[in-house]
Amino acid sequence: MERRNWSVKALQELIYIDSLDSNEKADSLVRWHTKYLEDNKIEDFNLELSDLKYLEELFFKNINFLNKHKEDTRLELIKMKKMKRFLKH
Repeated sequence: MERRNWSVKALQELIYIDSLDSNEKADSLVRWHTKYLEDNKIEDFNLELSDLKYLEELFFKNINFLNKHKEDTRLELIKMKKMKRFLKH
């Protein structure tokens, strides 16, 4: 039962994180990963099949979000470096 409660809590937190704004969402996803997947595997989740499918959907949706967020952040950093060089001259 403890594993089930842990799994349900992880799913509920991921659902909440999915509703956050971009920067807060990215930071929260990193913390979620550290809390639930650093010492555990995805196979350790004990959920009903429908909940497990929803977890999978959110998991991959948020992986895609993090990849896009990383690229957007990289491009923003490049713009800021160009602006900094421009302002120095």
